[in-house]
Amino acid sequence: MHTAIKDSKIDITSEKSTRELAKKLTSYFRGGEYVFLYGEMGVGKTTFVKYFINKFQTDEKLKPTEVTSPTFNLLNEYETNNFIIKHYDLFRIKNSSEIKNLDIFERNEKIITLIEWPQLIKNTNKAKKIDLLFTYENELKNRTVQIKGLNLFQ
Repeated sequence: MHTAIKDSKIDITSEKSTRELAKKLTSYFRGGEYVFLYGEMGVGKTTFVKYFINKFQTDEKLKPTEVTSPTFNLLNEYETNNFIIKHYDLFRIKNSSEIKNLDIFERNEKIITLIEWPQLIKNTNKAKKIDLLFTYENELKNRTVQIKGLNLFQ
């Protein structure tokens, strides 16, 4: 699969292409990264997260866990031998003051933080911040993702 680098659109219409992109991106993570996942409901954010987390688990000879959206409890954590992966879903958050209590920006190089619906987060001048913009194309027939700020590719 050809994967575009920085700011170009990648076709993830098939679940297989979503899985391949997630697998490929895991190799660039060293810990301390923040991934902001933008996009409409059903566009593939949680599916991407599932494959991303499961790739770390299988690489470390761990049994892949079921990865679900933390819409109601706001956070699911997954441990691997090398990282803690925090998966936030902020869909139900209505104002930025509610975010302060979530400790999203805990400073720890052994944590990878994935955030769905990050629109209310302010002051995100993180050196290791990556934006994934998931979109529908061609009247909802196709899906793409655009990667912004992935300094790890440089």
